[in-house]
Amino acid sequence: MTGTQGTASTATGRTVARRTVVAAAGAVGLGAALVACGSDDSADSAGKTPAAGGGTDDGANGDSGSGQGEALAKTTDIPEGGGKVFEDKGVVVTQPTAGEFKAFSSVCTHSGCTVGSISNGTINCPCHGSQFDAANGSVKKGPATKPLPATAITVEGDSISLA
Repeated sequence: MTGTQGTASTATGRTVARRTVVAAAGAVGLGAALVACGSDDSADSAGKTPAAGGGTDDGANGDSGSGQGEALAKTTDIPEGGGKVFEDKGVVVTQPTAGEFKAFSSVCTHSGCTVGSISNGTINCPCHGSQFDAANGSVKKGPATKPLPATAITVEGDSISLA
C-alpha cells in the first residue's frame, strides 16, 4: 500500500481515505439489507388462491400458518353486514350477507396497521382512514392501493375456523 496510513491508492492514482471506503461499504450493505427486507406484494399472492368463506387453497402451500383448523368464532359472533377483527390471529372475518362468511388479513396494505372495525360494509383502518370492501377485500377508500389478501376459512355447522 502506498501513501500514508489510512489511505489507499486507486487504479487511477487517486488517494482514497479509509473512512470513504468504510462508508461506501456500509452504504452497500445497508442497501442490500433494505432490499432483502422489502416485499413484492404481487409475488406474495401469485401462487396462492385462498378461498375465503369455506374453501381451501390450491395445496401449493400446504402449511399456511400455525393456526390451521383452530376455531375462531361461532357464526352467531359475526354480525350480518359486519364482522369481527381477530388481531391475535391476524384475520378479520365478515358476513356480507346472511350465511356468507369471508376472511381477510387484518393487516392494512397501506402501512401495516391492524384494521380496527367493520361498519357499513367496509373494513376500516384507524391509522390513515383506508377502507376495504367487507365482501371481497378491495380498496373502497385510500390511501391503501392494494386489497386485503383473502384468508382461507372453513364453516362447519356454527363454527368458523382457519382452513
